[in-house]
Amino acid sequence: MKVEGLENVPEDGSLLMISNHQSFLDPMLCGVYLDRPVSFLARDTLYKGIFGWIIRSVDTIPVKRGEADIGAMKAVIEKLKNGRCVCLFPEGTRTQDGRISAFKPGFGLLCRRGGAAVVPVVIDGAFEAWPRHKKFFTRGAAITVSYGKCITAEQVKDMSNEALADELTVSLRRMQSDCRKRSGKEPFEY
Repeated sequence: MKVEGLENVPEDGSLLMISNHQSFLDPMLCGVYLDRPVSFLARDTLYKGIFGWIIRSVDTIPVKRGEADIGAMKAVIEKLKNGRCVCLFPEGTRTQDGRISAFKPGFGLLCRRGGAAVVPVVIDGAFEAWPRHKKFFTRGAAITVSYGKCITAEQVKDMSNEALADELTVSLRRMQSDCRKRSGKEPFEY
C-alpha cells in the first residue's frame, strides 16, 4: 500500500471525494487513511445478508441504480450541508479493465447544493487485487491511493456539471498515469 497527497484533503468542512472504481476494496481504500469520517453510496441491492449489515454499519447511503434516486441525493446534500465528507464513484460501476471511464456529471449539483469542495482520488492496483470477475481478492498486488488537489466550493459554483465531470475525468486519468509510472507499470492509453 502506498498513499500520496493526504495534505490535499481538508480536515473539516463539506467535501465530496470523487474516485475511480476498481474493486470492492475502494470505499475502504478511500477512507481508511483520513482523520475524518467518510460516507459512501452503495447500490441498494447490496443491503442483504451479512454484507448488508456491514455496509449499514459504516454510514453508507443506499442508492437505486438506473434511476434518479431523489432520496439518496437529498441524503448526500444533507451530509454535505452538515460539513461531512462523502465519497462518490461517478463511473457508476467497477471498471472492466482498470481504466477510468468518463464520469457521469450529476455530482456537480450535489457539490453546489451542499456547498462542498471536491478532492479527486485515484486508486491504482485494486483492479489487479480484486477485479470484478473474481470472487475473492488476490494478495500481493501493489495498490496506490492518491489524493489530488482540492477544487474549492467557489470554483465548483462557476463550473457546469459537464465541465466539472470532464475536468475530473481528465485529472484522475492523469493521476493514474503518474501513479502507474512511479510504480513501474505501463500507463493506460485513453
